Amino acid sequence: MLVTGNEILQKAHKEYYGVGAFNFVNYEMLSAIFEAANEANSPIIVQASEGAIKYMGIDMAVGMVKILSQKYAHIPVALHLDHGTTFESCKAAVDAGFTSVMIDASHHPFEENLEETSKVVEMAHSRGVSVEAELGRLMGIEDNISVSEKDAVLVNPKEAEQFVRESKVDYLAPAIGTSHGAFKFKGEPKLDFERLQEVKKLTNIPLVLHGASAIPEYVKDSFLSTGGDLKGSKGVPFEFLKESIKGGINKVNTDTDLRIAFIAEVRKVANADNTQFDLRKFFAPGKEAIKKLIIERMNLLGSSNKI
Repeated sequence: MLVTGNEILQKAHKEYYGVGAFNFVNYEMLSAIFEAANEANSPIIVQASEGAIKYMGIDMAVGMVKILSQKYAHIPVALHLDHGTTFESCKAAVDAGFTSVMIDASHHPFEENLEETSKVVEMAHSRGVSVEAELGRLMGIEDNISVSEKDAVLVNPKEAEQFVRESKVDYLAPAIGTSHGAFKFKGEPKLDFERLQEVKKLTNIPLVLHGASAIPEYVKDSFLSTGGDLKGSKGVPFEFLKESIKGGINKVNTDTDLRIAFIAEVRKVANADNTQFDLRKFFAPGKEAIKKLIIERMNLLGSSNKI
């Protein structure tokens, strides 16, 4: 059942749990997400970046989601544009059938971010579509980062309050110390949970954690054992994800974990039999690996059995 992001996240906001927002770039990834949601009895947010849309085609991305949402009609699912960079990109997603969009103007000064976000909110809300925005810059907090540097990078809670009030955005991604990709932290991982709690208190809306891939040890080991190299990468520890949920996070973005798990299985097949060229032999194990990881993540975030 295709619904807005706000419908899914308002429930999570009121009941204090997180919902996984899982990126996809092909049918195998998308199918694994839906199958996991079916087994875990969990709502889902499936999301595509501008790059993924360029790769798949926007009509194909929307079409696959619509078909699977009809097949699994009991599962609340929102189709989300991840990191839309322009008003035009967000409008194209809304026109195509996305039920949630993110406008990411966080690299602009506060007033410009507010202005751009407000434009997208007005357009999307007139079409019944939910909107996400971001404040602060996503990058890992190093052990030796100074207080002034941290304040320049991370979200300002008072600004978040003003931003939400004036833009009327539905959910907000506050920068609290994560970064995108596999290479998140130098030294020990640190997230600013006090800052997160203050943002939640002042905004009282669903909050989003970007850069939330955890890179579980078994996934990392599988990738490394097949010849991969993660260059000593560190994901967000599970206890940090749990603490984030307690602090007010309701949407948890996950992409890198899925890619690593999938490619590890593809490599296993390639390494075991260099005569193999049946794509199904490569992709089926990758799909199952993603499905297993997503079910584990749903249990961790608390969205299992929330339908």
